[in-house]
Amino acid sequence: MTIRVVVAEDQSAVRSGLVLILGSAPDIEVVGEAADGEEAVARARELRPDLVLMDVQMPRLDGVSATRQVVGEGLADVLVLTTFDLDEYVFGALRAGAAGFLLKNTEARDLIEAVRTVARGEGLIAPAVTRRLIAEFASPRPLRSADAPDPAVLDVLTRREREVLACLGQGLSNAEIAVRLEMAEATVKTHVSRLLGKLELRSRVQAAVLAQELGI
Repeated sequence: MTIRVVVAEDQSAVRSGLVLILGSAPDIEVVGEAADGEEAVARARELRPDLVLMDVQMPRLDGVSATRQVVGEGLADVLVLTTFDLDEYVFGALRAGAAGFLLKNTEARDLIEAVRTVARGEGLIAPAVTRRLIAEFASPRPLRSADAPDPAVLDVLTRREREVLACLGQGLSNAEIAVRLEMAEATVKTHVSRLLGKLELRSRVQAAVLAQELGI
């Protein structure tokens, strides 16, 4: 199956390079381009791609806000690509519902594989960003009442769904969860889909962040 992608990047030279890289993959088709966040949302509404490759810093509407609209309307998955790994961008993009976060120094082959991974429904965060996330959650800090999730939100989950959520918090793929919990990979996908629905989350990456915040 061909993965249909919209590339949103305000620098034309960089955008052309991304289009060239993705177009070299036989299973990826770039169906549209956008030079700012508003155009990215419009292209997503018009073309209904499988994925939007979204830059963070763009004119008119930034990539985090554009991601929130694209994901909120159920238009496509979003893979954020940026030169910045600052926490405000990482957490902003993930909370907006991005399914993945990569830095622009990612090798071409890794970018292509990241698009495939997100298109399969798997979350993906660049290793450097993952280390920052782990450090953030591992560091002792006072809970902020406005931000801290209520553990009671997990009451809607079955025991098995909680186990799957804990695995997501550890960054495991569906295949790895299947091995860990001794179940079929198709069953894992079902559990992930159900827990996302019950918790009203937009992506498995958001589920992983929630698991980390709740310490499960």
